[in-house]
Amino acid sequence: MKFGLSMPIRGPLANAASIRTLAERAEALGYEYITVSDHIVVPTEIDSKYPYSETGDFPWSEGGDVECMEQFTLLSWLAGITSRVRLLTSVTVVPHRSPLFMAKSLATLDQLTDGRITFGCGAGWMREEFEALGLPPFDARGQVTNEYIEAIKAVWTQARPVYDGDFVKFDKIGMDPKPVQTPHPPIWIGGESAPALRRTVAMGDVWYPFGSNPQFRMDTVAAYKTRIERLHGLAEEAGRDPASIGLAYNCPFHSVEEQQHPDGGRLICTGSAAQRAEDINAFAEAGTTSMIINLVANDLNAMLDRMEEFATNVVPLV
Repeated sequence: MKFGLSMPIRGPLANAASIRTLAERAEALGYEYITVSDHIVVPTEIDSKYPYSETGDFPWSEGGDVECMEQFTLLSWLAGITSRVRLLTSVTVVPHRSPLFMAKSLATLDQLTDGRITFGCGAGWMREEFEALGLPPFDARGQVTNEYIEAIKAVWTQARPVYDGDFVKFDKIGMDPKPVQTPHPPIWIGGESAPALRRTVAMGDVWYPFGSNPQFRMDTVAAYKTRIERLHGLAEEAGRDPASIGLAYNCPFHSVEEQQHPDGGRLICTGSAAQRAEDINAFAEAGTTSMIINLVANDLNAMLDRMEEFATNVVPLV
């Protein structure tokens, strides 16, 4: 099992000194991934329902918090201060940026990092952000996401890329350098819905769900396995070998103290080191090879302590 953790893009740790300290410590402790999330603007009034909370409220909206670092810029800076750890977009809201810009930026970063980029992709959920950015229609975001990913793959794999879609078209262009990784950097498809599963089957290397979506609960290993079965069924229907789809999991539930599951019993990845390792081993038995663990804190020393505790006490038991 490979483990990763998120870098702060907002709050008291979203500054160069803190992020450098966290990234360097992550490498020293043996983490395999550091991740960066994605918002470009945060509207001050949001009616869209956030998919990863029971209430649908977006946590950043509380108190009018609109701070966020830009994903690709921070990723570029992290590339320069790390040497081993993989850099994961978790996730890029694909319609936010031109597919040619993303293809060029990520290929350049893959060159500069000697092949350490992983492209996590999502379709987005916030209508107000789409409208503020002047993007293609929010209701078409699924098709836009699919076309943009296909177009990016064309740029990465074709000497003279050609793509003809409804939302992106190009030919008679060259775009080099290509990524170091062949045929291209791994593409992790984020999301838990049926469209996300179909997108994974059609164009993903890895399925990357988040465990806290109340519409598609995966806060137990059993629920996660049920969704994997659905993914594999869709793969078989499409003529794709289910074994060709890797599995990663974003676990938002980490705590050294036991927490209660809403339906009773202990919430996964909470409790003693042995309990957390037992849960992770169950995910591994289900085919998961990578987990992003929630170790975020608002205090630098507290987050460093969480990183060290997990690496020292839990990882050796997995």
